[in-house]
Amino acid sequence: MTVEAAPLSHNAPLSHNEDIKSRSDFLRGTLADELDQQAFGGLSDDDGQLIKFHGVYVQDDRDLRPERAKRKLDRAYMFMARLRVPGGVLTPRQYLAMDRLATERGNATLRLTTRQTIQFHGVIKSNVRAAMRAMDAALLDTIAACGDVNRNVMAAANPYLSRAHGEAVEMARRLSAHFLPRTGAWREIFIGDERVLGGEPEAEPIYGPTYLPRKFKMTIAVPPSNDVDVFAHDLSFIAIVEDGKVTGYTVVAGGGMGASHGEPETYPRVADVIGYCDTEDVIAVAEAVVTVQRDFGNRANRKRARLKYTIDDRGLDWFKAAVNERLDKPLQPARAFRFEGNGDALGWVRDDEGFHHLTLFVENGRVADRGGWRLKSALVAIASLPGFIDRGAIIMTANQNIIVARANDEERAAIEAILTEHEVGRDVSALRQGAMACVALPTCGLALTESERYLPDLITRIDELLAAEGLSGQRITLRMTGCPNGCARPYIAEIGLVGRNPGRYNLLLGGAADGSRLNTMYRENADEAAILEALAPLFAAYAEQREPGEGFGDYTRRAGVV
Repeated sequence: MTVEAAPLSHNAPLSHNEDIKSRSDFLRGTLADELDQQAFGGLSDDDGQLIKFHGVYVQDDRDLRPERAKRKLDRAYMFMARLRVPGGVLTPRQYLAMDRLATERGNATLRLTTRQTIQFHGVIKSNVRAAMRAMDAALLDTIAACGDVNRNVMAAANPYLSRAHGEAVEMARRLSAHFLPRTGAWREIFIGDERVLGGEPEAEPIYGPTYLPRKFKMTIAVPPSNDVDVFAHDLSFIAIVEDGKVTGYTVVAGGGMGASHGEPETYPRVADVIGYCDTEDVIAVAEAVVTVQRDFGNRANRKRARLKYTIDDRGLDWFKAAVNERLDKPLQPARAFRFEGNGDALGWVRDDEGFHHLTLFVENGRVADRGGWRLKSALVAIASLPGFIDRGAIIMTANQNIIVARANDEERAAIEAILTEHEVGRDVSALRQGAMACVALPTCGLALTESERYLPDLITRIDELLAAEGLSGQRITLRMTGCPNGCARPYIAEIGLVGRNPGRYNLLLGGAADGSRLNTMYRENADEAAILEALAPLFAAYAEQREPGEGFGDYTRRAGVV
């Protein structure tokens, strides 16, 4: 039986981005020529869109905009490059190469993202190709880290914790490789490879010549941890583990965090459970979901082009039928799972082989040296330890933290000494541990207000409110973004802060501690004083009225706060 498309509410012409893709010659455009032109520090608008498919964004320092405009100068253009690291796992040698790249070609910091990878900021145009060649030499790349394609595939943070965790990360690598664009454009533009002429015409067997209508995100979780936030993404696989082995995955689809202020037709959405598949069928299921979105996603209105809107426009039953039609083995009934939280467990753990693993808090993912606190230098010293450099791993988590994995007893002692020497303290409040922020100002062109630079100070003030009520040890997820696009996944946090205007945020409450539920608007366009004034009585009531084991988000729901 053929699944007929449901009527659509949009009949507008294709968006301009669809035209850019269709005439890009498989993502080449005029990027090679534009990167050669050093008189202008940025790119044309069309190539600025196209370069995203290669993991790169054109940005500028917004702090400098007013003064440069006054002096009639171009903006202070720079580039942000994002690695593709499925599962977030780097060898120590790869990490050291990326640290050097950040120092020599970027702004001397590394930014651990909420999608388990590294962003390099402050790369000027003349350094873009050199940066890409440094990545290539380390067997890394930025292909498909942005753009209308499947992006970096996230997985349960540490593959060395158990067989199931290792299988999850290996599946993330398989998914990433399967959905990579087949075009040779990245290597030609940035590395200098020659284009091969003759033979079979170039093609994209999965994506087609215009790729997907919008970005697409996949994750893999191993319960009871939902550290990758499966419900916030387009497609996720939740491992079903029996006798220590992953037998298959419960499949969820249709999540997405992005929205636009004042446009109610855009909204965040948590994913729906759509079934179960055996391990050997994961790639086929993912391809079926991706190609349904490719064929039926909205290519007229990019603000409604994500899979979540395709599902809502056509109906979940239609979507599941469309996916099953493309499978030799239809999805089976979903199997039960249970999540206990979506944060990282900080500190040391020991695996069955006797190796030690340290999950280290990194505030908002920014790896830097600032005064006596020298995290960047400490990680270089750790990654350089003899023995560890060839056996260990440096792993990024989806919560913007870092795992130093597979240290022996002697190396554990050395790591502790390095952290002490570099003043990398680990006495972090429970609230700070559960907080995340997007980059926002000064580099993100979409930011309406601060996020990464401001959240640490706000947390200090909120911690004071919690301490006054005896709640200092209570883990509460708090996430902030400088705009409504949701990069730090604020809409599923127990406390979400979404930038609305300079110095003002929408305050949202009531998300679940395991990331399975959207929160709800509590205060609009609130400044710091209003945020603190709103939270103080809620913390007091929570301290007095909470039930045993009840999280703050669950309390605000039960008490009718939201």
